[in-house]
Amino acid sequence: MSDPKKSETTSWDARKVRQESGKSERTHHKKQRNKAQQKNMKVAIYIASVVVASTLLAGIAWLMVSDVCALNKEPLTVTIEVEKGESVGKVATKLKKAGLVESKTLFLIFGSVFDAKETIGPGTYELNSDMDFRCLINSMNPSNSLIPEGVVRVTIPEGYTVQETIALLAAEGVSTEEALTEAAKNYVFEGYDFINNEQLGDITRLEGYLAPDTYEFFEDEDPEKALGRLLDNFNGWMDESVRADIEKSGHSFHDIVVMASLIEKEAIGDDEERANIGSVLYNRLANPSRETAGYLQLDSTIYYILRTNGMEDTEFSTDIDSPYNTYRYQGLPAGPICNPSRSSLLAATYPSNTDYYYFAYGKDGVSHFFTNYDDHLAFVNSDMYQPD
Repeated sequence: MSDPKKSETTSWDARKVRQESGKSERTHHKKQRNKAQQKNMKVAIYIASVVVASTLLAGIAWLMVSDVCALNKEPLTVTIEVEKGESVGKVATKLKKAGLVESKTLFLIFGSVFDAKETIGPGTYELNSDMDFRCLINSMNPSNSLIPEGVVRVTIPEGYTVQETIALLAAEGVSTEEALTEAAKNYVFEGYDFINNEQLGDITRLEGYLAPDTYEFFEDEDPEKALGRLLDNFNGWMDESVRADIEKSGHSFHDIVVMASLIEKEAIGDDEERANIGSVLYNRLANPSRETAGYLQLDSTIYYILRTNGMEDTEFSTDIDSPYNTYRYQGLPAGPICNPSRSSLLAATYPSNTDYYYFAYGKDGVSHFFTNYDDHLAFVNSDMYQPD
């Protein structure tokens, strides 16, 4: 006869074994499912990464191809000037700024393969956004320049002196410095009522009248013709209408040019600032009883004395005995101190109507104007003042 207790124990053990076995099996299946899910996730991430990377690479490749091949670019035509000795890198910078290439680096890589260094040369070129990299390089060959061979384009900065203008023209191959200086001193320029031909031998007789602008000259051009072109431009600026207004102003033509040269060297901003500077200078001249006592007191006139007399290394001093020294002598200096822009000539002709007697430069990049010395001094002693 079987033992009921033993049978019950055996049954309980069997159930426990089955439970433990089922639990172990479920745990095993769960681990397998987790491993499968992790594997599937890794595969999905890998595939997604491949797709994203492929898309990015395809996009980058398309952008590169579009840049090199000039695809889908906005219509654009620009004039690019390549100067003597400019590197391909500098040319690439000009092209990027002009909007003709997107990647300067890509252009340099492409250029190294297609002989950009040997092909690109000095000249002025009309380029457009339909040109691919190879076309851009080939188009910047001197044979395609808008300026014919033997012609040089020179930009004379506003505020250059006669000496600086001559040195620039000589450096660009227009003529020799000796020939240009001789013409400036001794050539009789006829047809210009503002040139004093009685001052032959003095280069300053042309100071103020060599209009700063961009010109095209023949290489080795006659120096008289080269300088005459600048005088013609100045003559055109001062047309009959402006001359009539100068005559009404009570100032001589020469004084207007002197005043314009002072405005040119003192101005740092726009036409309104120039006209305000003009008002300061005219107010000082017209009212010698004011605290400025008729003295213009302009540092620019001292620098002119130093520069034109080869004294650049000499310490700045307001005690220099010269008719150009506006600290030592009342009124206008003996003559213009540079060749002014048309804007400065107009500011001298049409100054603002103000009560200003002082001005000073601020750290904000503009000139500040004052009616009295106390306000001027307070500004100069503040942290807003920008010393020269």
